[in-house]
Amino acid sequence: MLVGTTAQGHVASNAFLELDAHGRDLTGSIELAVRDVELAVGVDADGDGRITWGELRAAEPRLDAYLEPRLTLSAGHRGCEVRFGSLRVNARVDGNYAYLPLSAQCAESVHELEIRYRILDDVDPSHRGLLRLSAGTALQAVVLGGSRPTMTLAIDRPAPWRTFAEYFEAGTAHIFGGIDHLLFLLSLLLPAVLRRRGSHWEPVECGRPAFWSILKVVTAFTVAHSITLSLAAFNLVHLPSRLTESVIAASIIVAALNNVVPIVTDSRARIAFAFGLLHGFGFASVLAEMGLPATARLACLVAFNLGIEAGQLAVVSAVMPLAYASRRLNAYRRAVLPWGSAAIALIALVWFIERAFLPA
Repeated sequence: MLVGTTAQGHVASNAFLELDAHGRDLTGSIELAVRDVELAVGVDADGDGRITWGELRAAEPRLDAYLEPRLTLSAGHRGCEVRFGSLRVNARVDGNYAYLPLSAQCAESVHELEIRYRILDDVDPSHRGLLRLSAGTALQAVVLGGSRPTMTLAIDRPAPWRTFAEYFEAGTAHIFGGIDHLLFLLSLLLPAVLRRRGSHWEPVECGRPAFWSILKVVTAFTVAHSITLSLAAFNLVHLPSRLTESVIAASIIVAALNNVVPIVTDSRARIAFAFGLLHGFGFASVLAEMGLPATARLACLVAFNLGIEAGQLAVVSAVMPLAYASRRLNAYRRAVLPWGSAAIALIALVWFIERAFLPA
């Protein structure tokens, strides 16, 4: 309890890269989180833990020099000359980003574009670059970095399977990186192997009721966030991100405290559905960053959602057998469930204060 690490929700190391191809020319931009810029080139000159605009602007030449060898473009096996424009700051849901316009000129018309992306690969292996590549009406979304530092893309012949796979992978990565979504789900699943009798918890006698309890919670959460994710993706409903993220944190507090002071014991699926609607808007914020290709909007939405469900299933499959095996232990009923839930509620309270009251 005395040794802890920082727990964050919705703070993944992602850069946002946009490229638009016109013949031999490429135009676009790259956005890096200010926290990642600090990690890459060191921006906080006075070491006070706060990065000012002056410090960021002073680091611009170093940032350009850092990016130049780590983001390279080639067409026809010949490198394109990349130039970066003047630095600006763009506010996103998870903080401020350094925004750099970029342009590139290639020796020949771009039909196949080779992108080599090695930003932060030496200091943060989890970092990814989310690319939107457009050429006329063709739009592709690609995840760069990690095990695939180099990728070749056909500009005017985008591969549908690749886009589907990228959105599926993005959905899976988001649920694994979205600690707040996982903690909400975990808060609802921990009591699934128990039943409330009087003022205390008892283990279920067999696996059948636990299985159905888990199934109802996961299904309710899945249906709910799929509804609002779809509505948001098609621009039918939109909520301010600050409100959405704050309510998501509040939902974790409610679900976790319900395990400490049980009020709802047999209708956790209703809680999962009600708050799952809000979590869907949280998923939609990530999908909005990637964009949905106009020619494959539905397929990409399905792929992203399937990725989320695959990630959820993997977590449930890993956690619930252990919970079921431990359900008869006093430690599970008297320590893991109440104190674990209290810890989850405390973490979520910090997120709620940050998201609802502190400046972005």
